[in-house]
Amino acid sequence: MGPGVDRFEPYGLSHWVLIALIVAGSVTLVVLGRELRGPQVDRWCRAFSVGVLAFNVPLLAYRLMPGQWDIAESLPLHLCDLAWVVAAWALWTRQPGPHAVLYFWGLTLTPQAIITPALDAPDFPHVNFVEFWGQHLLVIWAAAFLTWGIGHRPTWRGYWTAVVTTVVWGLAMLAFNDAAGTNYGFVTSKPENPSLLDLMGGWPTYLAVELVIGMAAWALLTWPWTRHRERVTAS
Repeated sequence: MGPGVDRFEPYGLSHWVLIALIVAGSVTLVVLGRELRGPQVDRWCRAFSVGVLAFNVPLLAYRLMPGQWDIAESLPLHLCDLAWVVAAWALWTRQPGPHAVLYFWGLTLTPQAIITPALDAPDFPHVNFVEFWGQHLLVIWAAAFLTWGIGHRPTWRGYWTAVVTTVVWGLAMLAFNDAAGTNYGFVTSKPENPSLLDLMGGWPTYLAVELVIGMAAWALLTWPWTRHRERVTAS
């Protein structure tokens, strides 16, 4: 990095601009989604899905190139990496399973990365900055669009789908990290930057605490939707 190039600073100007963009874009997409009718819904969802892939796939290919390859960073194994794959899948198919995973990951785990970003890189327009924020922005936008825009709703079945998927991923990452000497998902150790995990004890205690808190939070995010359906059914 050459002299005079600013590094990203949490809660600096670029961080606040991105937070504002995430909120504004989410609101705009929710309003747009509520205006769509019939075949328009499928066209917009599939166009959005293609957009997610068009942004992320070239960056993934770039990370896998010999000059960029780093086994600790290049593989798409962090939840935020997998979240954009799930977002593209959910948008294209509009199936309840991928939507449920996107809903919970995109509205609870991805915002944690927004609040306490693990980004040690130059500021905009460096590729690391664009990749990090673009991934998170698109995942949150997709979750908001599908849920509040076009009306996909979480269910208790979707809740358990997301829980099981996340636990299986976490166990797989523990095994992979142990074999490869990596720390995908921060399941082997906490990130170096300050995060909510710092409040949850040491390893492996913070994993258990994170799971319990996560399941409780996801249950609270499921209950209002299912409660409304229960009232409709009862009436």
